[in-house]
Amino acid sequence: MCELLGMSANVPTDICFSFKGLKERGGNTGPHKDGWGIAFYQGKGVSTFKDAQASHQSEVARLVSDYPIKSNVVVGHVRQANRGRVALENTHPFTRELWGRYWTYAHNGQLKDYKTLPLGRFKPVGTTDSEQAFCYLLSALADKYPNGPKSKKQLFRYLLKLSHGLRQLGVFNLLLSDGDYLFCYCSTKLHWITRRAPFGKACLSDVDVDIDFSRETTPNDVVTIVATLPLTSNESWQAMTLGQACLFKAGELMPL
Repeated sequence: MCELLGMSANVPTDICFSFKGLKERGGNTGPHKDGWGIAFYQGKGVSTFKDAQASHQSEVARLVSDYPIKSNVVVGHVRQANRGRVALENTHPFTRELWGRYWTYAHNGQLKDYKTLPLGRFKPVGTTDSEQAFCYLLSALADKYPNGPKSKKQLFRYLLKLSHGLRQLGVFNLLLSDGDYLFCYCSTKLHWITRRAPFGKACLSDVDVDIDFSRETTPNDVVTIVATLPLTSNESWQAMTLGQACLFKAGELMPL
């Protein structure tokens, strides 16, 4: 399987600390050595870094872990291939345009019968079940709301329904964002933590790195991190349950 990493924040924030932990799981402390990727939203644009190499050995991953790219929403992934060969086109996250916005998606799990999922104008470039499911989701949204949904709550409730259906095909943990919202769906394992004042010290589980967030933040900052498994050893993460979805905006948990 793979591992996911997401962030939602109310101010542009870098994810260097969390990504340092995740990249160790890409071939060092974890078996996810078949590529990695991370996408940073900046306004309406999105910057994506990918590499088919293990993140633990990737010079691009090292650059990303050290360079403080500021973003309000981040979607990241380290891959353990099960569908599709190890190649850049099969590396998450995947991005497509819908309703004039970039949508970015990453998936952890394995689906059966995924080639039978109906597609519209969205077509996969690679050969993974993950990208096929992403194209299916966007095609279904575009068919349901050809001119865009009347409300985001309506949209994400329909997305939750579609996610329940995909879970019937296998393991389907996902992160999906349009740059404002971060939608998270749990099929087996997904955890999150919201950091806000008073900020304290955090210690990574996979590498000897810690940070005192009180020195890096303001009292008004709110930052939520989502990961397949907790990235720190001294904080209390919230475990999502089977079939649960969480929606975050500006670091805050939103009602669905």
